[in-house]
Amino acid sequence: MHISFVTSMAAMALASSVLAQAPQAVDGMVWVPGGEFTMGWDGPEGRYDERPAHRVEVDGFWIDETEVTNAQFRKFVEATGYVTTAEQLVDWEELKKQLPPGTPKPSDEDLAPGSLVFTPPAHAVDLRNYTQWWTWTTGANWRHPEGPGSSIEGKDNYPVVHVSWDDAVAYANWAGKRLPTEAEWEHAARFGHDEERFLWGDALMPDGAHMANIWQGEFPHRNLVEDGFAGASPVKSFPPSELGLYDMAGNVWEWTADQFRPDTYSTRVAELEPGMCCSNPQGPTSSVDPRNPYARDSRVQKGGSFLCHASYCESYRPSAKMAAPPDSGLMHLGFRCASDAPAPE
Repeated sequence: MHISFVTSMAAMALASSVLAQAPQAVDGMVWVPGGEFTMGWDGPEGRYDERPAHRVEVDGFWIDETEVTNAQFRKFVEATGYVTTAEQLVDWEELKKQLPPGTPKPSDEDLAPGSLVFTPPAHAVDLRNYTQWWTWTTGANWRHPEGPGSSIEGKDNYPVVHVSWDDAVAYANWAGKRLPTEAEWEHAARFGHDEERFLWGDALMPDGAHMANIWQGEFPHRNLVEDGFAGASPVKSFPPSELGLYDMAGNVWEWTADQFRPDTYSTRVAELEPGMCCSNPQGPTSSVDPRNPYARDSRVQKGGSFLCHASYCESYRPSAKMAAPPDSGLMHLGFRCASDAPAPE
């Protein structure tokens, strides 16, 4: 077991007491009551794009209980014939828009369908250079998460990965849902633990229990696998949040609807009257991403993944975020959906 029996039962009882106040969501979704919360983080662990912390209000909405699984995504593909970004030839005309001017065109072999796969080095490396543990792998996609020869057979209840933002939007539209905004996602994760460091409180491992699928050891070369998983884990392997949501911390990153700018919060706060609360923010109308300086569009990801560790990133905190262009895919990146269906009575 990855958590103590007592801790697990306590978490389940807490979630049940909250959910008893509203009917269980249909179709694997949970109702998130509207309200105010503190978005962002001013603590020492917070990065520049998490500051300043500020008050935000969102209306109630539904959100998937878990990350979208391989089984759920397969139903979408079988029903529509959809081909994911990672299964298509790389469009050089689109790719070069994200690269420095004058970048030479890669070989046709390098433009073959594929995605980025985590390949741990054998020793400590410079953490400022992520290319030392990410490898473009031809043939890597949602069906083959680690490249040719790998498979999702027997992994129906694992989160689907190697899905781009475009893929996630296509699935959500098919399902009659949408991607959550960054504010909605963070409100759902923080519910019941506003202004605390993690979505369950301030201690990473309360009573010694592993609360999320994250990295233990020395990143990126030495993984102790103390939580039982070297890679992604089946959904519901760790305790739920207070609302009954699973894997809002760790496991795989999750796409949101919002465009990314590092100054989103400072701009938002500057536009508010003192003491006022921002209502239902939809994110900026344009994107700037220092990590992808030539990308015209970059979308916010939340929740962290099985690769997150305090020595590199502590992105299993609910305020933390990353971003990437909409056509990006990685073996630790998935999503969950939201819905504007009527509130429970």
